[in-house]
Amino acid sequence: MDIFEQVESEVRSYCRSFPAVFDKAEGCYIYGEDGTAYLDFFAGAGALNYGHNNPYITDKLIAYLKNNGILHALDMHTTAKRSFLEHFENSILKPRGLDYKVMFPAPTGTNAVESAFKLARKVKKRQTVFAFTGAFHGMTLGALAATSNSYNRDASGTALQGVTFMPFPYGFNKSFDTIAYMENVLTDDHSGSEIPAAVIVETVQAEGGIIPVDTEWLRRLRALCDKYGILLIVDDIQIGCGRTGDFFSFERAGIVPDMVTLSKSIGGCGLPMALLLLKPELDIWKPAEHNGTFRGNQLAFVAADAALDVLEKEDLLLHVRKAEAFLKDYIEKNILPLDPRITYRGRGLIYGIDFSALDPSGELAGKISKLCFKKNLIIERSGRNDTVLKILPPLVITEEELKKGLQIIESSAKEVLGK
Repeated sequence: MDIFEQVESEVRSYCRSFPAVFDKAEGCYIYGEDGTAYLDFFAGAGALNYGHNNPYITDKLIAYLKNNGILHALDMHTTAKRSFLEHFENSILKPRGLDYKVMFPAPTGTNAVESAFKLARKVKKRQTVFAFTGAFHGMTLGALAATSNSYNRDASGTALQGVTFMPFPYGFNKSFDTIAYMENVLTDDHSGSEIPAAVIVETVQAEGGIIPVDTEWLRRLRALCDKYGILLIVDDIQIGCGRTGDFFSFERAGIVPDMVTLSKSIGGCGLPMALLLLKPELDIWKPAEHNGTFRGNQLAFVAADAALDVLEKEDLLLHVRKAEAFLKDYIEKNILPLDPRITYRGRGLIYGIDFSALDPSGELAGKISKLCFKKNLIIERSGRNDTVLKILPPLVITEEELKKGLQIIESSAKEVLGK
């Protein structure tokens, strides 16, 4: 691994947690160059909902390449873009009664957030955005201003402005009426806050520690935004595209956000792609007011189009719900009994096992994740001090594969806890 140590920047991160050189991948497995098979409970941080090298998607990509399909087209009209837009409109938006325009920003999640903020401020002619404690929305300066993690914020090298953080209903604030508090901030002329252009929320905070909010809370947030003329932005970058058991994470609350950010798995198989969905009346952009050289990633259009086929043909949303039931049952029967202080939470196929009550420093969870990797399971951590083991497998995972990964977590936790 000398070349990586010698040449690559110190900013690299995931390779420090998973110290191997990887060569191939298929389904729910990544293979080291020595042939070792690692079960993947990380899924490219949520970018691989349909698994590694999904054969249906890769066949579509290969066919497109063999036909000399155009690869770079900026935002010009192409057959690949048309096919994706028609499929997305007819299979995803219309069946859910959603009327959104689709914007293609530069192909990263953080740029989808940047474009949402720019448009919200342009529409409302206000500068402030409300975000929530524990949130993660990206690493470019605008999105980073709405990211609460001090480690990430401190690296910016400049003041991060334009965002006011509201308490998220978790931990100390769990019994606190955050919606009532927000309304008080909006109406109290001594609160020091102005009415924002938008509120941005993750319905399941992923990097914040796998923290879902209940549907009633989301409905109250939607009503609050309506009451005060505030745009509601739902960040579905990591938890969208079927991850929670619905294509959009907000569906079960019966709300319609003003804007939705999508990236990661919308690209089908890890290809860079991002969308901003916006209500038609908000589409007041002038041409090229927000653009990007690679916003027309044609291979991503092909992969995203094929991914929607996989979602439908394999009935993945139903599969996720069944897998969730198995996952919850296994954790409750086999992992929680290891120590009464262990907790878990999540939705669909994003779950966290929280060891913070045993060790708030994160050292314990770190030891468990490292031991999992030695036993050939790739699993990430999140939350305050990384105290939460983050279960995030591809949505196509089988029950047998899910059980195998959970058994590795169980055996690793037992070993570290001395059980």
